[in-house]
Amino acid sequence: MDLTPEKIAELVKQVINEINTPTPCEENNGEVPVGISNRHIHLSAEDLETLFGKGYELTPVKDLSQPGQYACRELLTIVGPSLRPIENVRVLGPVRKTSQVEISLTDSYVLKVKPPVRESGNIKGSSPITIIGPKGVVSLAEGCIIANRHIHMSPSEAKAFGISDGETVTVDVLGKRRTRWYDVQVRVHENFRLEMHVDTDDANSAGIGNGFKVKIVKE
Repeated sequence: MDLTPEKIAELVKQVINEINTPTPCEENNGEVPVGISNRHIHLSAEDLETLFGKGYELTPVKDLSQPGQYACRELLTIVGPSLRPIENVRVLGPVRKTSQVEISLTDSYVLKVKPPVRESGNIKGSSPITIIGPKGVVSLAEGCIIANRHIHMSPSEAKAFGISDGETVTVDVLGKRRTRWYDVQVRVHENFRLEMHVDTDDANSAGIGNGFKVKIVKE
């Protein structure tokens, strides 16, 4: 390729622009916004029909922070060995291949179940749980978990932070009740938006709310 003075000037301009353009990490000052996840249910198409009737479809009411995910109008009841129900548990869409119930440790005491702390979707050997709907009942032999603390980010954000998919990091919570979270899993996907997800137990113990900023610790 012949490098004319005009082409050289254009290349220099591009390099300068790239240098001066802040990375996602720099734009956020290395901080990550928090999204607090309350107890919720993911349903398979088969279990959706059992609970609500043949041909039933979920009714989206609110888009969630991660593209393609949404809260639904549908609410269900969950029951464990204690036979003390937890009512009005929100269903999240879209439907999945396998049903899953995500609760907090506090919820597990009410239900008398012992769910493992897992990545969403990893339900093998997890706790059994019963889901009650308006048209039927689904008893899951496994599927109840406590979701692990995790951070969603795009590939460009992961590159800026110097983190790869599946890596675990340490996070500082510099609020009124300062704390540090260890072994926070990072999930990287082109459709993800930067956000850390914790459950209500974690949020309450740290005294934080939705949108609070936490910081990944470089040790």
